[in-house]
Amino acid sequence: MNDDARTPAESSSDLPVWEQRFRAPRVSLPDWAEDAPERALFVSNATGTYELYAWDRESGEQRQVTDRPNGTTDGVLTPDGRAVWWFADTDGDEFGVWMRQPFEGGADEPAVPGLDPSYPAGLALGRDGSVVVVGRSTDDEGTMIHVVRDGGAPAEIYRHQESAGVGDLSHDGTLIAVEHTEHGDAMHAALRIVRLDGSTVAELDDSKGGTEELGLEVLGFAPVDGDTRLLIGHQRGGRWEPLIWDVTTGEQTDLALDLPGDVSAEWYPDGSGLLVGHSFEARSELYRFDLSSRELIRIDTPPGSVGGATARPDGTVEYLWSSAAVPPAVRSTTGKVVLDPPGMKAPGSVPVEDVWVEGPGGRVHALVQRPAGDGPFPTVFDIHGGPTWHDSDEFAAGPAAWVDHGYAVVRINYRGSTGYGREWTDALKHRVGLIELEDVAAVREWAVDSGLADPSRLVLAGASWGGYLTLLGLGTQPGAWSLGLASVPVADYVTAYHDEMENLKALDRTLLGGTPEEVPERYEASSPLTYVDAVKAPVYIAAGVNDPRCPIRQIDNYVHRLASRGATHEVYRYDAGHGSLVVEERIKQVRLEIEFAERHLN
Repeated sequence: MNDDARTPAESSSDLPVWEQRFRAPRVSLPDWAEDAPERALFVSNATGTYELYAWDRESGEQRQVTDRPNGTTDGVLTPDGRAVWWFADTDGDEFGVWMRQPFEGGADEPAVPGLDPSYPAGLALGRDGSVVVVGRSTDDEGTMIHVVRDGGAPAEIYRHQESAGVGDLSHDGTLIAVEHTEHGDAMHAALRIVRLDGSTVAELDDSKGGTEELGLEVLGFAPVDGDTRLLIGHQRGGRWEPLIWDVTTGEQTDLALDLPGDVSAEWYPDGSGLLVGHSFEARSELYRFDLSSRELIRIDTPPGSVGGATARPDGTVEYLWSSAAVPPAVRSTTGKVVLDPPGMKAPGSVPVEDVWVEGPGGRVHALVQRPAGDGPFPTVFDIHGGPTWHDSDEFAAGPAAWVDHGYAVVRINYRGSTGYGREWTDALKHRVGLIELEDVAAVREWAVDSGLADPSRLVLAGASWGGYLTLLGLGTQPGAWSLGLASVPVADYVTAYHDEMENLKALDRTLLGGTPEEVPERYEASSPLTYVDAVKAPVYIAAGVNDPRCPIRQIDNYVHRLASRGATHEVYRYDAGHGSLVVEERIKQVRLEIEFAERHLN
């Protein structure tokens, strides 16, 4: 048997199996320097906190770059491999500055002196270090883009109150691709190509000229000097697909890839082909598309999910792969495991089953994990965040912990989820929250009627947007749920809007059709606070005190209303932002949730 798929009984550690999955060392897909591919950067939890590590692939030496109490995951190598840039916020508040450290080690220093702290909005580094492009945003000033040339002072070349970001810098460092939402639709970006002085070269905006809004995204400039082709993603066919846009001639080359579901791509390092990522019905796979022959060649990967992939200069492909049953590993098309951290190996879990349920807006896809034995089981409906995200057949320690404790776990790709076409994602408008819960209710009914779920022990749970849907569901469907577990949720939508970071305000305006002052009835209908007095089930809430996405004040408002009528609830506040990068903290939070459920369900 493959060690990665060990059953709990075969684990040699004395720790509970579910804790081993969290504690086992993990690594991200290594990022490599464009002009020094032997130098790489990855994220690992080897010390118990997720931090950045530099890796010299020739010598094999690995070195921890960052060491902060609440962890660090945002980092990038300079193209020449000489330095690591990493984003320094304060205890997870996502507000800070870029720092720089030599690849071999040394003191940290501000990477762009002269720029005040902000939320990050993209970063692009020129190959020879002579050009740096920094995207920033603040609540008061909106989005700004700055260019630094030859180590000089940063010059602002872009500013707009709506959300935007740096997409990429051309290979020769002369053109910048900007994603922006100046038209006011935060879900569908337009593209602008500008020179280093901010003057416009080209525009592409699919959001105009019809009742259906379409979005664009930057996938990357061609990796060749003087090549003005830009790989972008578009939604013109009802799903995400790549095309090549020559930003100087205006020519657009549709790749016409005959694949269902969403398709993305990136360039091979020599520009001869594209590494294609294909996501369909909660699983993903890889292809190579040869630009000269236009041949699409499948790259052999096991069934499951590819969490990231990169083509190396020698033509091999490295990718991060997992399934619900098998823990993640960084693999190569050579057949080898690229990066295998020392220490305990995470025990496997049970595979997912696919379930399709007819809902009010179409067929809803759910992923189900069952514990051993015969049902009906106490069941956790684990609702994903986003909302524009989706659950996949990939390894997740949280759901696996519930299965170990005898619970079935159901994860639902409700309307608003990605991976099922633009119409499914864009269905989430104006009746925000209520639409998703209609799909959750349909799957809940299936779970009970099929004999999977014990109707007296149904848990609604989730984090971020999933936490929001949990609180909203407890109030709008009070007879349906036995218990609620909400982590970093939106609880009071109006207060959340006024306190959250600016780019999320833009998303809320798009989803709800305006501000709380412009469409108060929609915010009221979609706010968990509106229905808090109807909540019957015990509620557990976890909140990060530095969270800029689901700020603490609006959660306190909701909790105060629960307390004022003596409703059964518990609140756990932790000193971090929108989640934690500390392994012990993650374990503590899962333990508290399981203990809360055990007390109130049994």
